[in-house]
Amino acid sequence: MNTVHFMNVALCLPIDQRSMPTEYSLDPTPAERRRLKVRGAIIEAAERVFALEGEAGLSIRRLAEEIDYSPSAIYKYFGSKDELIDELKEAFFERLLTRVGRVSGVDAPFAERGRACVSTYIETAIERPYHYAAAFSHIQAEETAPPRPKDWDAFTQSNKGRAFGVLVAMVQEGQALGIFDPDLDPFMAATSVWSASHGVAQLLTHIPQFPALTPTETPLSASEFIAFHADLVFRGLQRPADTRQTDFNPGGQKQ
Repeated sequence: MNTVHFMNVALCLPIDQRSMPTEYSLDPTPAERRRLKVRGAIIEAAERVFALEGEAGLSIRRLAEEIDYSPSAIYKYFGSKDELIDELKEAFFERLLTRVGRVSGVDAPFAERGRACVSTYIETAIERPYHYAAAFSHIQAEETAPPRPKDWDAFTQSNKGRAFGVLVAMVQEGQALGIFDPDLDPFMAATSVWSASHGVAQLLTHIPQFPALTPTETPLSASEFIAFHADLVFRGLQRPADTRQTDFNPGGQKQ
């Protein structure tokens, strides 16, 4: 069966929008290069401040001190602290999409690409843990509510939504190939994979001795544990060997 690599199966964006060039794909003018350089310096400074002082210490005035700019100059790029934090979130997921794009674009078996997709998320998170923390900070109550149709369109056009779309597409491709359980809801399965990988990333960045918390003589390194987690996730999605299904309700009780 011929299938398309999961980066192209369900990115949650119309093809015409996905193919549109961005400001980074065009040859920038000198003025644009300066603008991007300053904008990048502000974002990097925001990451440093976030690392040292957390979200509470992140302010436009504090950033001005960090990079020796006036607050008014920074306001030309970011109208508020909330806008800056939103940019930090988008920048993390843009980096994640770039890396996952490399993984999914290689000519390799689906199993290899699927495992690498899961691993890449965690590796990207722990390489720049403070940026990763900023990407999930400042969550408002409305952001945790179930998405409404109009919100879903906005979500799928964000880098975070596109990253989630990659996971959904991975599940769908696995089902199309007959590897993953066809009864799985792709969106629920992707949400579960994302949740589990987020937990691993948090543990690796917050507990220095993790994953050496097992009573073994040769504990796994972080990279080995990430590979173990990715393999376990992949196998958990596979089609059951026994076609007789046992139904469970959300509470885990047999029906």
